[in-house]
Amino acid sequence: AVRCADGSVVRAGRLLIATGLVDELPELPGLRERWGRDVLHCPYCHGWEVRDEPVAVLATGPFAVHQAQMWRNWTDRVTLLTHLRPLAGEERELLSALGVAVAEGEVTGLEVTGDRLAGVTLAGGARVVCTALVVGPRFTARAGVAASLGLPVATVERAGAEIGTCLEADPVTGATALRGVWAAGNVAAPMEQLAGAAAAGVRAAVAINGDLIEEEGLRALEAHRAAGRGGGGAQGASGRS
Repeated sequence: AVRCADGSVVRAGRLLIATGLVDELPELPGLRERWGRDVLHCPYCHGWEVRDEPVAVLATGPFAVHQAQMWRNWTDRVTLLTHLRPLAGEERELLSALGVAVAEGEVTGLEVTGDRLAGVTLAGGARVVCTALVVGPRFTARAGVAASLGLPVATVERAGAEIGTCLEADPVTGATALRGVWAAGNVAAPMEQLAGAAAAGVRAAVAINGDLIEEEGLRALEAHRAAGRGGGGAQGASGRS
């Protein structure tokens, strides 16, 4: 059974957890309010909308340079904001070779004009013009329901760096370590996009349906055998009397 926030209880023979994840953003004034609008993450999801525009990449982790390279596919007006992450000499050389500008210093705020991002400000007072700001959030699985069932939540790493958490589940069927519980979508695969997450839901649904069919068959067989044994015994007793 699952208890909902309003106190109601839902009972079912199987449970599919598809609670998604939470994007944990860097602590920066005004950032969360612009998230998904002109503060972005994925070039494959949002690149077309900001093509050829000035894009700034906020360096918050080891993949900042890689992010700048990806967004360069959409615009040649990319600036990497070092923020709190110093760049290595080889990284600077690579960015220079690619024509990616570098702005030194901590980012202290966003500039918004007419409900559109216009730029960011640095600690020294400098301003960097951009109409889109790229950040790398931490992907944290919404695993409250899973945790209440005692299911393990794993750390997700990429190139040796932690990028978030996920609920452990079979990558094909979505089955978890707990009998009768499946997981699908970003709660189990944080890097998955919409189409892949939806497909995972379909695969899990097929697996759940198959499991229910198998259980139904076993119960029917048990009932059939039990009825057969009972009927045979009664007939035998009647024949001897």
